[in-house]
Amino acid sequence: MISKLRAGLSVVGVASAMMIAGPAVAQDQGWYAGLTLGQSKQKDACDGLGSGVSCDDSDTAWRILGGYQFNKHLAVELGYTDVGEVSASAGTATASIEAKVWELVAVGSWPFTPNFSAYGKLGMYRADTDFSTNIAGFSNESESNNDLTYGLGVRWDFTKNLGVRAEYQIYKDVGGGNIGEGDVDVISIGVIWKF
Repeated sequence: MISKLRAGLSVVGVASAMMIAGPAVAQDQGWYAGLTLGQSKQKDACDGLGSGVSCDDSDTAWRILGGYQFNKHLAVELGYTDVGEVSASAGTATASIEAKVWELVAVGSWPFTPNFSAYGKLGMYRADTDFSTNIAGFSNESESNNDLTYGLGVRWDFTKNLGVRAEYQIYKDVGGGNIGEGDVDVISIGVIWKF
């Protein structure tokens, strides 16, 4: 009789714990979308151009993204990022390189409080890079490549459905072919909406 009572209490205890934990887990699961805005820097893009050449390797970057949060620690995210362009000029001669990126990343989160967390991102990207110039003897070119992307960030959820995040992300070896390749760093801040 006592063992049946203990077993019954154990079942009630487990069921109560599941009912209490259920809503908390449900809040951590679900779809989300977001938009970020920031600054990109295309490393080494202006190196070795010589004197008399003006070069700008930083530009505005923006991203639109969507993802699914499996639990409070793991999400998967698909994003489209315009990392901006590098532009160089010398007199009337101009050249520019512009890149746009699709990415698929896993996002690992570490909550410090119910509303504040740090996260890391790791995944792959597909970049389309365009080179254009008015310099005689050079032609416009386009390249596509795939490689690794990773980053770190923090997120603050100020309501159940709305949050902000700030992050630093690196796209390794964007470009290829005659355009050349280099890392692109993006620092951004964005809004995340859970639905």
